[in-house]
Parts: sequence; C-alpha cells; structure tokens
Amino acid sequence: MRSRVELFEQIRRDRRCEELSIRELAERHGVHRRAVRQALASALPPPRKTYPPRPRPAIDPWVGVIDAWLVGDQNAPRKQRHTARRVWQRLVAEHQAALSEITVSRYVARRRLELGVVRREVSIPQTHPAGAEAEVDFGEFHAVIGGESLKCWMFVMRLSHSGKAFHVAFATQAQEAFLEGHVLAFEYFGGVPGRVRYDNLKPAVVRVLKGRDRTESERFTALRSQYGFDSFFCRPGLEGAHEKGGVEGEIGRFRRTHLVPVPRVASLAGLNSLIATADRLDDDRVIHRPGGHDRGRVRCRSSDADRTAGRGVRPGPVAPSPGR
Repeated sequence: MRSRVELFEQIRRDRRCEELSIRELAERHGVHRRAVRQALASALPPPRKTYPPRPRPAIDPWVGVIDAWLVGDQNAPRKQRHTARRVWQRLVAEHQAALSEITVSRYVARRRLELGVVRREVSIPQTHPAGAEAEVDFGEFHAVIGGESLKCWMFVMRLSHSGKAFHVAFATQAQEAFLEGHVLAFEYFGGVPGRVRYDNLKPAVVRVLKGRDRTESERFTALRSQYGFDSFFCRPGLEGAHEKGGVEGEIGRFRRTHLVPVPRVASLAGLNSLIATADRLDDDRVIHRPGGHDRGRVRCRSSDADRTAGRGVRPGPVAPSPGR
C-alpha cells in the first residue's frame, strides 16, 4: 500500500512528465482533485487533522485498574490469567462498577494488543503448483557400516506439490555433501524446481541478517546460478519450524519406515543402494491430504507433473563429496 508521500511523488512525476490535468491525475490515482492540488503545491502531505479522544464514561474510570491487572498477568501462570469475563466480574464485585460485560471485553481485547501482552500469528494453508517449490534439509541416523556403528547424515529434497522425495546418505553434512545432494536430486527428479526452501544451514548461509535477508556462500550462489532456481530461507528457531514442515516430516517418515531396524551394510555405497531401492518403492506411496475440494489421495508418482512444470536439468561438474 502506497504511503501519502509516495502518492504525492507519483502525482508530481506524472504532472511533470506527461503534463496531465488535475482531473486526469485524480482519475489515474483514484483520489479527490483536492488531494492532487495538495500534491502539486507541496511534496509533503499536509498534517492530518487530530481530533480529541471521545469520552468513554462507562470504561474510563476503570482503565487504570484493568491495565494493572493485564500487565500483572505476565508474572502469573499461563492458565491463571484474567479473561475478559473475570475482569468484568472483579470490577463489579470489588469496585461496584456499573458497566456491561461487552464493554469490558472490547476494551480488554484492544488493550492487550496495544500493551503487547498478546500476539496473534495467523497460519494460511499453502498450495503448491507443480514444479514450483521444493524443500531441503539434513537428517541424522545411525547405521552399522563394515561392522562399526556410525552416525550418518541423510540429504533430503522433497517436492512440495507431489510429496515425492529424494534421499542420499553422507558421512558428513559439509558443504560438499550439501552441493552434491542438490545435483543428484535434480538428476533424480529430471528437473529443477523454481524455488527451494531451507533453514539456515551453514553450507548455504554465511550470516543471518535482519528479516529473511542472508549472506549466502559463494559456492551455493554459484550452484543457484548454474541451475537457475531461487532460494527461500525460513525464520530462525521455532518461529520458522512450520515453514518447511514437509521435508522435516519426510525425514522422520523415511527413517521410521526404511531405517528401522538400524541397517547393516558393508559400505556407504551399499547403504545408498538400500536407500535408492526405498525411494523406488515409495513411488507408489499414497499421500492423504485432508481438507479442501482439490485435495485427497495423491500418489507420489504424480511427480511427473512436477517434472513437466519444472525447469530442465542442466548437469554440471560436481566435486566428489568426502565420505560418500
């Protein structure tokens, strides 16, 4: 949404470049001609009129008491804090206040937000067009390789539309494994998604900046340039955990389904052969998508739509990863 200063700037630019009349400027920008005249007269909008606050004779005498209770609730157990009804009950019982419950509840709801004692986050159901997006993460697991129990790292890329996923095991989650995992996944899928979601993995992110800005490693930037996909980084910590829940759930599902009991193999190559067989078996897996008329039982083999809509793979040279 444009601010008034930006609106005035655009009006002045159109007048200067196109010599439009006041009526034409008003129609183009959807404002009153009075606003156009103000913009032409000055680059800064005039200050808005201020009006004195309207009196609230019912609630005003009790504002200080209510605010003190709401602020004090921050030190109380979460399940023993004031509801709007309890605030109203205490005002009536302890202060003989004569006001309605709805008056109190409206004030409490607004005041909690103003005081910053409650914050509301809204979750919006996601839809993923074919080939538009994938999610990437590492998951750890244990395997007995050559008679020795080792911790291994599983690189996972999951297509958001079909749910089809690619898995490969490494002995490390270093940058070489991270980059090679991408190349192998693109070859496996036969295409490149338009955008890939990540948490703040060190192989990709050198520094976390404000908001979603990141300083990315040069080798990761070169990989994106080679294959032509965009990167999206989730918020750090628990706040961003739900932003790539698909791949995190896939890591747990694959580990429980195909890596229990702990696999015993002769080499890491043998372990990856076992994992590749599991990926082929998962092609016929049915995903249940609850809710919505366009959702339902979806086979992972529907990744054909992902591949058709995705970008063609452009293989590039890959340095061998340590421990694979």
